[in-house]
Amino acid sequence: MTDQLTALQSIFSEFYYWVTVVMMFLIHVGFCMYEVGVSRNKHHQATLMKNTMVIPLVTITWFFFGWWIYWAFPTGPGIAASIIPLADGSLNYGLRTDDGLFNANSYLANSPLMGVNLTDHLGGVFWAAFLLFSWTAASIVSGALIERITTFAFLILAVAIGSVFWTIDAAWGWHFDGWMLKVLGYHDAYASGVIHAIAGGFALGVLIVLGPRIGKFSSSGEPRNIGPRNPWLVTVGLFLIYTGFWGFYAACNVPIYNLGPEYGVEGVTFWTATNIYLTPTTLSGITFNFLMSLSGGLLAGYVISKGDPFWTYSLGLAGVICASAGNDLYHPIQAMIVGMIGGVIPYKLHYWVENTFKIDDAVGAVAVHGYGGFIGVVIAGFILNGYPSSGYSVGAMWDTSGTFALINPLGNFLGAIIMFLVLGLIPGYVLAKILNAFGKLRIPREVEIAGLDYQIMEDDKEAEKAFTSTATR
Repeated sequence: MTDQLTALQSIFSEFYYWVTVVMMFLIHVGFCMYEVGVSRNKHHQATLMKNTMVIPLVTITWFFFGWWIYWAFPTGPGIAASIIPLADGSLNYGLRTDDGLFNANSYLANSPLMGVNLTDHLGGVFWAAFLLFSWTAASIVSGALIERITTFAFLILAVAIGSVFWTIDAAWGWHFDGWMLKVLGYHDAYASGVIHAIAGGFALGVLIVLGPRIGKFSSSGEPRNIGPRNPWLVTVGLFLIYTGFWGFYAACNVPIYNLGPEYGVEGVTFWTATNIYLTPTTLSGITFNFLMSLSGGLLAGYVISKGDPFWTYSLGLAGVICASAGNDLYHPIQAMIVGMIGGVIPYKLHYWVENTFKIDDAVGAVAVHGYGGFIGVVIAGFILNGYPSSGYSVGAMWDTSGTFALINPLGNFLGAIIMFLVLGLIPGYVLAKILNAFGKLRIPREVEIAGLDYQIMEDDKEAEKAFTSTATR
């Protein structure tokens, strides 16, 4: 490091992201508790193991190729030229720069950057922050599918959404060089679409093929309420998700950055926090907006569900998700109102889809994350119309100045469709159809009735018999 200030900035940023990763781990703990609280007793062990195995599988696949996808495909590839400048000041039309800093191949598993490197104080912790986003995407899908999907199928789907599809959408719409920023003026600071809408859409695609749980619908097609079995676990689980989500917000920020050169102000030093697009925000501002959008969602959820605890807590989360796309720039009152919208529309859509299409979303994941995220991206396009979508000079078809890509309603609406439908629902549906064709998607009827945990116990008994038989020979 060249001087004490550089060293302080680097080490502070390293510790900052490390803390956010620790906080985000609570999201996964919360999802485990939440899903077990909703599922019936006979499925508890299988539900826990499903979520537990997300950790090693998505972590390893994210290490080997997920992180590389994020750096390799922001331009589409080729939909828009790269904005990363080369040493001679010209624009780079790929990711390779003279010093190799943004070369996607630097993020392959065998790269020196992907290991212990005493000159690197950001690679590992920033990688881990994105990895925890990957776990979140997989766990969102998990909740919708409980009590009827095979563990094998879920883990295939978890790797697909956690290390491939959400990573593609992050490269397109959550990377400072993403083509959606440059062409559409897309803005989604805290991932209403980039994680939540895509995961909700993916889950819906799988549910269309998977079908409802046995007994969910009567012979006449009327839905039955299979409510939470342990409201205490649901409550604690969702509060842990709220807490982890706060860490998630912080992880989507750059804690200290000099905006002077990026905004073309030569010789000016202006240090501030920024969002992931390097446009200025503050931790103070997002603290206001996180709490106000959570409160708006909780209040609206309490009213719309007539005090139902499960939906009150869930719609508090939906309020945050709905406001997340613009919570770097919203006024706190705007965040509260958007949070209230996120507490009402997903609830109404959940029951309309359930009654109309007989979709059994066991925990309301499609509603809270998918519908809430989609609506949030669309709303942000209207409220933030005309703001720069990125701190870099990128230019967009709706940019009147030729300097910055500007947030706009059409760009965000198209972005929401790409997230929910193109990279979410369609891949989820196709993968589920393939797994179903091979008979690997859904557990047998008798196992579903007896319980997935019963099947696990039977397998344990068979293994014990085989071991005993071998030991006595």
